[in-house]
Parts: sequence; structure tokens; C-alpha cells
Amino acid sequence: MSDSDAAPTSPSASELAALRAQAAQAAADAAAAKAAAAQAALEAAEAAAGGGASPGAAPTDDPAPAPEPTAAPEPAPDPAPEPAPQPAPQPAPEGYAADVAAGYTFEGGTLPVGAFVADDVAVPSAQVGIPLSMMNRHGLVAGATGTGKTKTLQVLTEGLSAAGVPVFVADIKGDLSGLAAAGAPNEKLLARTASIGQDWVATASPVEFLSLGGVGTGVPVRTTVTDFGPLLLSKVLGLNATQESSLGLIMHWADTQGLALLDLKDLQSTIAFLVSDDGKDELKGIGGLSAATAGVILREIVSLQSQGADAFFGEPAFDVNELLRTSPDGRGIVTALELPGVQDRPALFSTFLMWLLAELFQELPEVGDPDKPKLVFFFDEAHLLFHEASPDFLTQVTQTVRLIRSKGVGVFFVTQSPKDVPADVLSQLGSRVQHALRAYTPDDAKALRAAARTFPTSPYDLEKLLTSLGTGEAVVTVLGEKGVPTPVAWTRLRAPQSSMEPLPAADLAAAVAASPVGARYAQPVDRESAYEMLTARAVKADQDRAAAAQAKQDAAEAKERADEAAKEARQREKEAQAAAKRTEKHTSSALDSILRSVGTQLGREITRSVFGTRRR
Repeated sequence: MSDSDAAPTSPSASELAALRAQAAQAAADAAAAKAAAAQAALEAAEAAAGGGASPGAAPTDDPAPAPEPTAAPEPAPDPAPEPAPQPAPQPAPEGYAADVAAGYTFEGGTLPVGAFVADDVAVPSAQVGIPLSMMNRHGLVAGATGTGKTKTLQVLTEGLSAAGVPVFVADIKGDLSGLAAAGAPNEKLLARTASIGQDWVATASPVEFLSLGGVGTGVPVRTTVTDFGPLLLSKVLGLNATQESSLGLIMHWADTQGLALLDLKDLQSTIAFLVSDDGKDELKGIGGLSAATAGVILREIVSLQSQGADAFFGEPAFDVNELLRTSPDGRGIVTALELPGVQDRPALFSTFLMWLLAELFQELPEVGDPDKPKLVFFFDEAHLLFHEASPDFLTQVTQTVRLIRSKGVGVFFVTQSPKDVPADVLSQLGSRVQHALRAYTPDDAKALRAAARTFPTSPYDLEKLLTSLGTGEAVVTVLGEKGVPTPVAWTRLRAPQSSMEPLPAADLAAAVAASPVGARYAQPVDRESAYEMLTARAVKADQDRAAAAQAKQDAAEAKERADEAAKEARQREKEAQAAAKRTEKHTSSALDSILRSVGTQLGREITRSVFGTRRR
């Protein structure tokens, strides 16, 4: 006793925390032992009542030593990279619990989810999980606000990271930043984890924090307008079908002209050029662009810019291969996109998430069905993606979800109700974790009935069960390793081993500063693009017009001078002709006078000759 008495004299903070954890664990062990003893006594009584003393004799002798087997199970499930649930040495499950235990026992790696619940009591020997090989069959985590969806997302993320699977999560409210810090044990937490057979150990996951365009705390993520594409950009801008088609035409023309649309000002300058006198003829052969439609698109772009969206478009563009990294110890890196700074712009960030998914689909090679996925993508607040989406957009989402499975990527949609996700997308999902639903309105009741009918056949009254689930509980069914749905299981979910509180601002900033990829994306780059090229083209066109106008003016002046010279020449010619005429007239007159004089003289001479008279 001297050692134990001396321990509290000068303990450190870590020693105190360890002692508290040991005390809580001991209390949990005692509680688990009592629960096991009570369960054994109940089963013995049921067996005796059902068919004679011999089946019940052994169980009635077992309750006394029951605390010994329940003290041993505490090293039960081991959080190894591919943890396989280990049944505690408790009475084997019977009835539907046995069906659940068998249905969720897999040969390969398993992502643990929780323990089966029978009559509101957890059955640790019936563990519920998802085969890692089926995580690329996608899934749904749904439930009303406050039912524990975020913690479920945290548990799934931790388990995947521990299994060496990279994870992407969208952190809408900043709650998931606690993944980067180890959790703090307490008596209530340890009692819960012991009751479901979870060997809880405080563990932090390797996390990379991103932010859209640097709005918020995280490595800036950007993309170019060209890479984003007309379909996703139309969703962000809220364009109708006609305007969406016109935007596609504009971007197609820019592509054919080799004009890089890197940011929004590039797109603005392109639209302005195509409706100008210089650009009107460019699109005539493929439909043209009306000034009214161009005006609407330009106004929506200005509205988006006023919300600060300029920061999201540009270079360096984010390389989606950054999402596929693992840490030196083999754990998958969790990439958390921090969105508290833009949570008031849901259309923007939800569409940006879809762009990331589309880029993954374009970039990754086909891998078939691997033992574990290359990446699991959690699409939080999924209803925002589908709100007011065009038919073309929904078609593209459905196609991407359907085909990206073969690229080794699993997609989990996280939302409040299954009806938030279109039916064509829901039909692609293999795993389902359904938290409690509420039925306060006729529409809620209708949605509840529809949700209950989509589960496989089970002994539950699902409409009743789904409205009575507690926080941290869910109805689970997944695809087994052979592609067959597992039994529907009322499940008490595991507790996160990382912190359930947001990471302190200073720790978050330090994590971002230490990021190995931060230097590649920290500073924006504005290289020559459509704006600069079209501006240069406009300047050259202005210079050409000015030169043409000057040449025209010079030609006009030269013509005027030529006309004046010609006029002067004609005038001089007229004057010369007049002078010539005057000279000719004078010469003619003198000649005539001479001739007349000579004629007179000749006449006289002839006369005198003829008549022979003398000269007078």
C-alpha cells in the first residue's frame, strides 16, 4: 500500500489522466461482468423453463465465475489496420442475434461499425461491420439532425485510416477537425465502449486540412474554369437549360481557339468579346450567342464574384492525386476540406465536391475490385448537391457514381433523409447506416414509410424502430463479401477514438503550416490566359482599325490633292487653249491681212499685165 499511497503525492498531469482512465476502465469491467452474469442467469432460466434441468444445469452453475470470463474480453477487437471483430467469451448469441453475428462475419478485412442491439441491450458477441472489399460499392449515412451522423462519419473515417485507406471528408461546420487529436476518456465513454465490446484507445489520425481558395484555415484548393466545365459552373451560377447550353457553347469556342479560361475574368472577357462587333461572326456557324443570354450569364458571374468566388478559380489547380496518400506508418491520410468559411454558399462548395469526384473519375486507372478501396469519399450535406439540379447534371452524377467503383473509389452520401438523394443514385449504394428519422408532418411520415420499405426483410417494425432509435444508434445493412445484403441490424455504434471537439484554432493553424503540400498551393499564379490574349487581340484590332482609318484618310487626302492638281492642270490647259486660240486668231488675222495685201498686189500686177496699164 505504500506505493499506492505515495503515487498521488507528486503526480504529473499525464499520470493523473492515466489513473483516471484505469479507474474508469475498472468500473467498466465490473459493469460488464455484472451484465454478463445477469445475461447468463437469464439464459439459464430460459433454458430450464424450455425443456428440462439438464440443459439448464450448466448455466446455473456458471453465474458465480462469470466475472472471470468477462475480465478477459477487454482485449477484444484490436484496432489494427484491418481489424476483425473478436467475439468476447460470453454466451453465444441466439436467435436473430446469431443470424446477425453470422451475417457480419467476413473472411477479409472489416471496418467495424458497432454491436448488435437486442431489446435495447448491446450484444458484444454480435459485431456489425462493413467488408473493406465492398466499400467501393458506396453507401448512405442518413438521419435527422442530432442523431449522431457526424460521429458515425468520424468512426468510419478513423477505421478506414487505420486500415490504410485514404479518406476525404467535407467538414461543413468544423466538427471533424478533432480527427487530428486523440480523444479524452471518461467514465461514461468507457462504460459505453465496454458494453459494445470496443477496445477503446485514444488515437489521433493523420489529417491534411484544405480550404476552398484559402477562405478559412487550410491549404488553398483551386481549379480553373476550363477544368470545372460548363455543367458544374451552370449549377453554381443557377442557370437554366438555355443559358447552360450557351455557356457550353462559349467554353467550346474558347477550347477550339486555345484560350485558357483560368479564372472568372477570363470567362467574362470571352463572353464580352463574343457579343462585340469583332466577335459576333465567330459563333454564327454553331448557333450564335444572344446578347440577352450573355447579359444574364455576366450578371450571375458578377454576383458570384461579389461572394468572393474569385479565390476558388485560378492556378495552381489542385491535383486530386493528393487525396490518395498514406502516412509513413501505413495509415491512410484523412483529407478534411474545411468549409465553415463558405457554409453560406452551399451551391458552390457542394458543386466543388462534385468536381473533385469527377476529377478522380477522369484521373484514376481501372483497378476492378481490390481488397480495399483506394479512397473513400464522404459527401456530407449531400442534399445540397441535388437541390435544383438540371437533368443533365443529375445524369452526370449518376454516371460518375456508377462507374467510379471500378476505379477503387467508394462514395458515401451523408444527409438527413434518403429522399434527399435521387432514386437513380440511391440504387447504386450498397451500404446503409440509417439513424433515427422524425415524422412530425405528413411529408415526414410518407418519407419514413418509404425509407422503411427499402430495407431487406427483417423481424423489425422498421417504421416504429426508426423513430425510436437513440443518439449513436442506427439500423444497418451492408453488402457482404459475396454481394448479398447482410441482415438488418439495430446497431449501437462505436465511439470515436479521436477528439469529439473541434481542433483548437492554434493547433489547426500549426497543422496547416506543417503541411507537406502547402508550399505547392499557397501562392496563386496568374499566367497568360483568355483575358490577356483577348485584350491583346482587342488592342491589335484597335491598332489595325486606326491604321486602316489613317490609310483611308491619307488616300482621301492624296485623292483630294490629285483632284486639285488635275483641276489646276485642266485650268491651265483651258488657259493655254484660250491663249492658243487668241494667238491663232491674231496670226490668222495678220496672215489674212498679208494675204489680202499680197493678193491685192498680185491682182494689180495681173491686172496690169492683162490690161497693160500702168501702176497707180
